[in-house]
Amino acid sequence: MKQTQWTALRLLPFFAIPLLSGCFKSNSTDALCNETPALRCELLNIDDGQCRKPRTDLIWHRYDVLNNPSDQNKIEEYRLVSEYRKCLELASQIAPIDQTELKQKRFAALMHSIEELDRIQSDLTQYKTPQALYFLWSQLGDRDAQRQFLQLEGKPELETAELQYALATFYTSRDHIKTLTLLNRALELSPKEQINTEILQTLSSTNQLLRNKERAYIWAMVAKSFNVPLADKQELHLLYGFESAKYDELDNIAKRVVKALNQGNFNAALVPEQFD
Repeated sequence: MKQTQWTALRLLPFFAIPLLSGCFKSNSTDALCNETPALRCELLNIDDGQCRKPRTDLIWHRYDVLNNPSDQNKIEEYRLVSEYRKCLELASQIAPIDQTELKQKRFAALMHSIEELDRIQSDLTQYKTPQALYFLWSQLGDRDAQRQFLQLEGKPELETAELQYALATFYTSRDHIKTLTLLNRALELSPKEQINTEILQTLSSTNQLLRNKERAYIWAMVAKSFNVPLADKQELHLLYGFESAKYDELDNIAKRVVKALNQGNFNAALVPEQFD
């Protein structure tokens, strides 16, 4: 029996699909839609020159979701549908040559995208993972998800750099000391070359609020080493007003912190609690 290329591809393990998808994406989206009715491509503005990229990205990611309906894939699907919806909203303002058919197709696709966002949000409420709870809380304002996420504080499920930072965002305006503890822990859990520079900036600004001037300066210099746009070194010196020897001491600490972060072995003890 003759098999199409997508019938053959379905026989491959799921982990092989991402490796192959890049090769076929540019010319096989139609084939993928035809071979996989569950993608519901007919509900999109197919054969419309507008929104081609976000539409194609969404179709291929839907295929990934069919194979692996994880919370992370669902969250990414929500993002892609949102991008597709934004594009359709703009496209609806463009008058096509064939006024009636294309306008109807774009409107129907726009309504579908709105319904899809509601569906994915509902799907995500069924996941009780920290990632799903944080997304529902931080991006969609779900207070129940916020409560469930905060109840995980101190548990192993939140022991990742991303989730310690997520937890810190809740305390930023509520408890500065706890915010610093969580941000430091996030850096301790961060792999090398995956440093969230928002953490560095927040460590500097929060220490500044607490009048921990030495630590604020150290984290400002660390942030600058990771290309965060801040005042230049001379302006920082004028701002903090330390003696020359103190700047040498603090700059050396900042260099050690940068080295540790780049090696993936940062420890909060590298930055002293007290200074002379």
